[in-house]
Amino acid sequence: MRDRSIDPAGGSRSDDGDVLTEEAPEVIKRATAPRKSKPLFSIGKTIKPPVVLAFSRQLSSFLEAGIPVLEALEIVGQQAGSPLMRTVVEDIRASIHRGASFVDAVDAHPDVFPAYYRAMLASAEYTGNLDSVLSQLSAYMERDIAARREVKSALTYPTLVLVFAFAAMIVMSVVVLPKFSVLYRNLGAQLPLPTRMLMGFTDFMSKDWPMIFVAIAVMIIAVGIAIGGDRGKRRRDKVMMKLPVIGNLYHLISLERFCRVLASLSSAGVPLPVAIGLSADSTNNSIFQTEMVDVREALVRGGGLYEPMTETGLFPIAARQMIQVGERTGMLGSQLSKAASYYEREVGFTMKKSTDLFGPFVILFVALVVGFVAVAQIAAMYSIFGQIK
Repeated sequence: MRDRSIDPAGGSRSDDGDVLTEEAPEVIKRATAPRKSKPLFSIGKTIKPPVVLAFSRQLSSFLEAGIPVLEALEIVGQQAGSPLMRTVVEDIRASIHRGASFVDAVDAHPDVFPAYYRAMLASAEYTGNLDSVLSQLSAYMERDIAARREVKSALTYPTLVLVFAFAAMIVMSVVVLPKFSVLYRNLGAQLPLPTRMLMGFTDFMSKDWPMIFVAIAVMIIAVGIAIGGDRGKRRRDKVMMKLPVIGNLYHLISLERFCRVLASLSSAGVPLPVAIGLSADSTNNSIFQTEMVDVREALVRGGGLYEPMTETGLFPIAARQMIQVGERTGMLGSQLSKAASYYEREVGFTMKKSTDLFGPFVILFVALVVGFVAVAQIAAMYSIFGQIK
């Protein structure tokens, strides 16, 4: 597919400079409008992104081979590993058989296909490149899934270490140390401060443990109230963006996803104001979503993309330069794709650096706890022996 830049007024523009049909915004507006999903699933059952990726990749391959949509959907549905996805594919096929377009049939399942996915399919409705658009979607989803797996993999080891450390602390506080507390009380000796602190903590853990669960429950409810709703989400994102190390990583992840989705949408011919909104929504970052409202308004007024994006303060100089080059050369989709690849590498590097720092901190924390327990016990022994003499 040829790379397309987008006319700010709403129409898309090919490399030759020919403006594509102005009907596109209405098609995409229809595709991305809020819809109620059909009650196909029970609570707790969802279709995971890898299943949607397999659907997109298989359907793209069949369409490229010249197989009609209905026949391709029948084959894909039979090969679907997920019963839920098989139900969705059968419903899409039945809708098309009744006369609906492929885009309208997919629109009936917003819980399965996100807004950016449906917008790109809507662009295929007027460009006629459904197989190419599905291939683009497959490539984006594959990169997105790989990035998510990389993040989870990087966090697995330090998280396990931290969990086992807390589990060991609880076992010591509830099972082991209370026996020493009984021994010290029976001896009636005057204990040093570290030992008294440790005994107080173990008594609290062994006798008042219900209060711990109550405190945790209250804290969870309070946090839920604080970050609930649109205002709470914005507060949460503001805090996340300002946190050391984590804030930078959160910002980079949002940048990578925004650039990646915007590159895919713009290359597929989605009008830029619509693509900006969908890309901001895909980040799940309320800061990006709020700032992109002004960018969209600037585009609707006929302005460019570089200046309003610079004013948001969310885009580093590297991203701004790539966007500026893309606007000047008519290769916005290509430049955004390069920016996304650049920030994808930055996310990987920052994640590795963060986990490399997190591991030693966890080990240091465990060492301090074990060291404090050892010092408290040894000090108690010396104090008791000294008093006996």
